[in-house]
Amino acid sequence: MTLLQPLSVLGRTVLGLVAGLGRGMMFMGLTLAAILRPPYYFRELGHALLTIGYFSLPVVGLTAVFTGAALALQIYAGGSRFDAAAVVPSIVAIGMTRELGPVLGGLMVAARVASSIAAEIGTMKVTEQIDALVTLSTDPMRYLTAPRVLAATLTVPLLVGVGDAIGIFGGYLVGIERLGFNPATYLNNTVDFLEFWDIGSGMIKGAVFGFLIALTGCYFGMNSGRGAQGVGRATKSAVVAASVLILAANYILTEAFFTS
Repeated sequence: MTLLQPLSVLGRTVLGLVAGLGRGMMFMGLTLAAILRPPYYFRELGHALLTIGYFSLPVVGLTAVFTGAALALQIYAGGSRFDAAAVVPSIVAIGMTRELGPVLGGLMVAARVASSIAAEIGTMKVTEQIDALVTLSTDPMRYLTAPRVLAATLTVPLLVGVGDAIGIFGGYLVGIERLGFNPATYLNNTVDFLEFWDIGSGMIKGAVFGFLIALTGCYFGMNSGRGAQGVGRATKSAVVAASVLILAANYILTEAFFTS
């Protein structure tokens, strides 16, 4: 019996993961159905667009500008070993638009938005406000989940685009002020080597990340336990799950976009 105990623990863990994945996929299906079918709650959608998109601009912008600046310094330090310091503008632009802009922007939005959504919906569940919605013949999936998921899917790509521009500008400032690049040469190298697909792929990633962030926050909020501890666990789980999903989705999308 003692020898079988580790296998029993492993089996319960695997079954729990599979069951959780199944519940998540069912929740995603219900969310997509709620998005595609009326009624629509435009007031909730507008509020979600504001809180998820506009209010996330400062943290995304600060993250991007320091990331672009640090990236320029690192590329210059590494490129100088091989007399390739001139590639700083192009690598900063490509690195920000393809990878660092979407991923870091997504992670920062996940930390801010997934936790907020999970805490808000979890508190509504604890205080029985969700039950009150059902009593009033209002579908919580359409009223709470669909507007937030749709808003995040629409706004995170825009945040990624703004973050890309700010990050490239951060690299430009460091390149001009610290590394001695000519301003016109730096801008020309950035424009010449940056392609439309570099920007477009990053924004597609942003849309996927936004969908995952809001979906995760809503899922853990809807399934939070009772009491303050339950809401706290839901908030923590939402941030961790959203971050892991972003990194996993980033690999899958990069594999699909940039490998033949």
